Amino acid sequence: QVQLVESGGGLVQPGGSLRLSCSASGFTFRSFVITWYRQAPGKERELVATTATIGRISADSVKGRFTISRDNSKNTVYLEMNNLKPEDTAVYYCHARKGGSVYWGQGTQVTVSS
Repeated sequence: QVQLVESGGGLVQPGGSLRLSCSASGFTFRSFVITWYRQAPGKERELVATTATIGRISADSVKGRFTISRDNSKNTVYLEMNNLKPEDTAVYYCHARKGGSVYWGQGTQVTVSS
């Protein structure tokens, strides 16, 4: 059974940090490209970071603050988020893709508020 599970979200004050985890099972994790997306209320889903190129952060709004990494021995991809801002508030989703095989996680809520 394929599973992609995000964790690590929560409520944090502006300037704080969180580390999200995306844990996979049921497929050959190491051969998939893993991407973090986020969706804020009333907005379209936005690509945040991808392992297609390690260290690549695709959203200009998070450059210098967010870092993506993966540990294939643990079937896990991380999103380290620093200096969080209220505009980072969103549901963060993990996405796995290899060719025509695509999987989504259920999402984890990140709320940045004082």
